[in-house]
Amino acid sequence: MKRILVTGGAGFVGSHLCERLLSEGNEVICLDNYFTGSKKNIEHLMDNHYFEMVRHDVINPYMIEVDEIYNLACPASPVHYQYNPIKTIKTSVMGAINMLGLAKRVKAKILQASTSEVYGDPAVHPQPETYWGNVNPIGLRSCYDEGKRCAETLFMDYHIQNDVNIKIIRIFNTYGPNMNPNDGRVVSNFIMQALQGKDITIFGDGTQTRSFQYVDDLVEGTIRMMNSRDGFTGPVNIGNPVEFTMLELANNVIKLTNSKSKLVHMPLPQDDPLQRKPAIDLAKKELNGWEPKVQLEEGLEKTIGYFDNLLKNR
Repeated sequence: MKRILVTGGAGFVGSHLCERLLSEGNEVICLDNYFTGSKKNIEHLMDNHYFEMVRHDVINPYMIEVDEIYNLACPASPVHYQYNPIKTIKTSVMGAINMLGLAKRVKAKILQASTSEVYGDPAVHPQPETYWGNVNPIGLRSCYDEGKRCAETLFMDYHIQNDVNIKIIRIFNTYGPNMNPNDGRVVSNFIMQALQGKDITIFGDGTQTRSFQYVDDLVEGTIRMMNSRDGFTGPVNIGNPVEFTMLELANNVIKLTNSKSKLVHMPLPQDDPLQRKPAIDLAKKELNGWEPKVQLEEGLEKTIGYFDNLLKNR
């Protein structure tokens, strides 16, 4: 049994990770300030004697003895990270410093949940880990993009200077149950609009692409990265290399919800990437052949079921 700290553990991805780590027989401490996380995501774990919930903000130091740290704490959708951009960048940077300091003191292995946003609006397609990105450092999204880029720098410097055992993953678009219905992400937006019979909002002409991975595939890749060989720090892309346009996604959602929603077009937000697709050769090589298993339609059906239940119980 390992003692594992998950920051942002009540969030969308963190809650699934906590559940999986508990099912594998570990003791899990979930740290969250509930800015975007929710108690509802983890309340079914509360009866487990090996699960502990702590309300805490990673901007402030936290002391505990653990074997591993998964650092997921940070608002990850534009609606939330642009709401308080200074808070967002402080969470990424100061949160990384505090968790790395903890890992250094207690000799814990630590994983940073970075993001495909470090590639910005990419000039290289698909994006390999060797691509340095095309990011606007003073744009609306930069609080998140640059915060995560700085966190990666901190992780590498703590590894080089202090020999901290680090792992870095770059997460591409992920969806599934426990998503916040008001997070402004494209999957949750389309599903909520379709279920409520509202017009589905397409930004731009809808030909921009994203690659969508189901949350279970992300959790599998994340745990494999934590358990990967010593000396392999990453960063490594964790995402689905199958690309879809926004129009294809919208039509899929309409079909699966039997919705009569119409598509309406709005202007493309500033610095919104036109393409996003991971190169996952490194993940396949280093993470025991990891690759996404859940197809889009299967994942969407499970996610639609979650949101449908949420709306019925409001």
